[in-house]
Amino acid sequence: QVQLVESGGGLVQTGGSLRLSCAASGRTFRNYAMGWFRRAPGKEREFVASITMGGGTTFYADAVKGRFTISRDNAKNTVYLQMNNLKPEDTAVYYCASRSFGPPTTRAGEYDYWGQGTQVTVSS
Repeated sequence: QVQLVESGGGLVQTGGSLRLSCAASGRTFRNYAMGWFRRAPGKEREFVASITMGGGTTFYADAVKGRFTISRDNAKNTVYLQMNNLKPEDTAVYYCASRSFGPPTTRAGEYDYWGQGTQVTVSS
């Protein structure tokens, strides 16, 4: 069982920045690929970014490439999402997720555990 707790969301103006954190329980965090997803009002959950177990490889949705950066600190059991140059269309609840087996993917159904989410609101 893995518990994930997101933090760092909030209200920011267009062009601003936020850093989300996701703290994981357990001693095997380093064995999990991690991902960030988001769900905007009235829309389906969508992939944002993911990272391999060791942190050496990252993947991004086209909508956030060049603006968001995913990273992890396995010593702290934490994965981060640095979000820069935020836009109103980035407004959503952001979720982190872990995948016990295999590399990170863009498909939400392939992740095993999810956090409760943190709200990000970007005002225009």
